[in-house]
Amino acid sequence: MASSKPITGAILTGDLIGSTKAGAAAIEATMSVLADTFSEMDRWPGATPSRFARYRGDGWQAALSPQGRALRASLYVIARLRAADTGLATRIGIGLGEISDSGPLTEAHGQAFEDSGHALDSLGRGERLALGGTGPISLHQAIIALVDERTTRWSREQAEAMALYLAPESQTLASIAAQLQLSTQAIHYRLTGAGYQAIGTAIIQWEVSFTAFRERT
Repeated sequence: MASSKPITGAILTGDLIGSTKAGAAAIEATMSVLADTFSEMDRWPGATPSRFARYRGDGWQAALSPQGRALRASLYVIARLRAADTGLATRIGIGLGEISDSGPLTEAHGQAFEDSGHALDSLGRGERLALGGTGPISLHQAIIALVDERTTRWSREQAEAMALYLAPESQTLASIAAQLQLSTQAIHYRLTGAGYQAIGTAIIQWEVSFTAFRERT
């Protein structure tokens, strides 16, 4: 059987923070939220199947395409976990490059997988996001560091609103308020506290930069 043609995408490799002390029930609940989160991202416009996979007890991995969606997806994962309040958060290493577009993710390999793993291993205490490898990432590292620091201060309520805001479908404050059954003023207060305007600008510029990079190559 002929092998499938690789696609250009992103690999997210993660592990849970503090899982040893949290216990098996918290780990299972968190992994369930992660699986549901990637299933939702599979329905985003233009997405390919993420093939979310769990490994080594508290580790996980997923594939994303297009690769410019890596930042949005990573923040969405962080927001969903914080909103679910399972007691556990995750660290995420991002790798960019060619990915096989079929088959189990646990059997795939390549530079994007290696870069993602190295990025995860490079994370220091208190850090949650890292971008590995080479390519169009000179300023992307700075963006990662800035948004990473901001997410550590999200409350559960802020994360709940941010998860809806981060979905690529057009969302207004009114539509988010309706989904959470809150006033528009309350949603504005939560999103402002979470830094949604600066984060939204960073995501858009990140995604535009990867589109421009593809057009030059």
